[in-house]
Amino acid sequence: MHGNCRRTIAVTVLLGWLTLAMLPGLENSEKVKIRGLITGRTRDTLKVKTTDGNITVAIADDTKVQKPKGLGLRKTQVSFTALIPGFKISVDGFRDEQNRLVADTITFSGDDLKTAESIQAGLTPTQEVVETNQENIAANKVQIAANREKSASHEQEIQDVSKRFSDLTEFDTKGEATVFFASGSKNSPAKDQIALVDLAHNAVNLTGYLFEVKGFADSSGNAAMNQKLSMDRAQAVVAFLIQNCNVPVRRIVAPGAMGEAAPAASNETTQGRSKNRRVEVKVLVNRGLAGEN
Repeated sequence: MHGNCRRTIAVTVLLGWLTLAMLPGLENSEKVKIRGLITGRTRDTLKVKTTDGNITVAIADDTKVQKPKGLGLRKTQVSFTALIPGFKISVDGFRDEQNRLVADTITFSGDDLKTAESIQAGLTPTQEVVETNQENIAANKVQIAANREKSASHEQEIQDVSKRFSDLTEFDTKGEATVFFASGSKNSPAKDQIALVDLAHNAVNLTGYLFEVKGFADSSGNAAMNQKLSMDRAQAVVAFLIQNCNVPVRRIVAPGAMGEAAPAASNETTQGRSKNRRVEVKVLVNRGLAGEN
């Protein structure tokens, strides 16, 4: 009698486990981690491009957005508004019934956060760069070595920016404008600001549009100064789009500093250099959404 009871209980427990194992969606609760580039955002989702393709990331009420603090063991919480197209992020989460990745935590670097906060505030960073010339031979050797290291760093930065923009391969250009600057200046002339206003006005009628902003400099001065100046110009245009054209932050891809790279004309002439002191602005639309316009 007792043997039959034990067998009955064992069978009941086994059937219970089998039933739980067959319930749909349990396999979707498995933790998932991805790294990729934000290429689009709606109110509750991100479109992230990874090495394995495009992934939709859902943002839940309890999703944490954070950046490493110190040695990376601690985390600082940041606003959801920092998640704008063009940033590289890491996402930890799980799959839901729609095969979306629901984010538990979203993490990105402090450098990306600094740029995001600058864009949101509509401000241009005012970090001052001081250049010191050394006259003795020993000091010059040290300076030359440092300049080579900086030059390599700037070249890598430009390559990273170029790759980040080239990764936006699913977008078509629907409008563009170029803003020119005086030598050493980050203030755009009124006539070019009008072109930005027109570009923003036309973009409103496009579905899922994004603004791509690249800053450039001529070859006057040194590479470090021109790299910073090209970013200052790009940030100034972003601030104008936000403050004067009412372009939402989420519609602007993180701006890029191209320094002296990709000149539009020869730097050997005054006229050529004037064409190289510029910011290129493009309105992009995802090809999948273009048919909706």
